[in-house]
Amino acid sequence: MAASHRQMFGVLLWFLLLAPLGPVGAVLFRSASILARRWVNARGLFGDFSQRAFHLINWLPARLTALTYAIAGNFEDATYSWRTQADSWPDPEEGVVLAAGAGAMGIRLGQGVNVGGEAVWRPELGTGQAPDADCISSAVSMIWRGLVIWLVAGLLVVIAGWVA
Repeated sequence: MAASHRQMFGVLLWFLLLAPLGPVGAVLFRSASILARRWVNARGLFGDFSQRAFHLINWLPARLTALTYAIAGNFEDATYSWRTQADSWPDPEEGVVLAAGAGAMGIRLGQGVNVGGEAVWRPELGTGQAPDADCISSAVSMIWRGLVIWLVAGLLVVIAGWVA
């Protein structure tokens, strides 16, 4: 869910917002995303700047992606998870997206995770049952529904521009 936000929904939003400049918005968002993830542990000017810049650039797309997941899935559980659990995640924007996505799918994310042989504790996000293998196809379906929502919204904006 977070990867679809960073690689698709955020890129689409910035492409649309800066459409008169061509692909500048998409390249800006994707570059900021890559640099922030690469320099997450870097100390000094570049690490701090990349984190702050991506936080600013990612604020609106993260909330629109969370809203998209809520519309494409279980709206009530998604908004509940978003409001009550997103702040507990270490990265605020990623917490918004993951909490809304988990709530929309009716699953529970977080708890203990094995990363590189070490146990890492993650805050609990979402409602419902623990995820299983079937949740992968549910997540893919929700992301596709979200993409259709964005494409229909874009089409309506284009049609409104023609009419006006």
